[in-house]
Amino acid sequence: MGTSPFHGIFSALGNGTNDPSDDGELLHEERKKKQPSEVGKVAVDIYEQEDYYIIKAPIAGVRLSDLDIEVNDNVLTIRGFRKQTDAVPDDQYYLRECFFGPFSRSVTLPFVIDPRKVRATFNKECILKILVQKEEKVKIVKINEG
Repeated sequence: MGTSPFHGIFSALGNGTNDPSDDGELLHEERKKKQPSEVGKVAVDIYEQEDYYIIKAPIAGVRLSDLDIEVNDNVLTIRGFRKQTDAVPDDQYYLRECFFGPFSRSVTLPFVIDPRKVRATFNKECILKILVQKEEKVKIVKINEG
């Protein structure tokens, strides 16, 4: 498929690691040691299709009203809040991998994003799909004298 225009320019808020095991198997005592102001991460797939770059993020347990999409120059940020709906005491957990609370993910694109050309859908399977229209290439026409 060749070199991606995105190679090396994705960024996530947080510690920047993509290691899925970095927080996966914490017992409730270890989880309590973490800072309460921690911001969760959102996994994304990014691909291109026709005239769009598509950013796809499965975000279970969230309503559309809990999501915010912000565009600033060439950075698109997804923010939201996942609420804990079950009242389970901490001492009853053996394993807690599901993140509840604020989450965020920023993606840097290789061009300035026109917010008017960004579209988003959120389907019943809780998949957020953001369509960012590709920048229009300027064609250079050489004019000859004579």
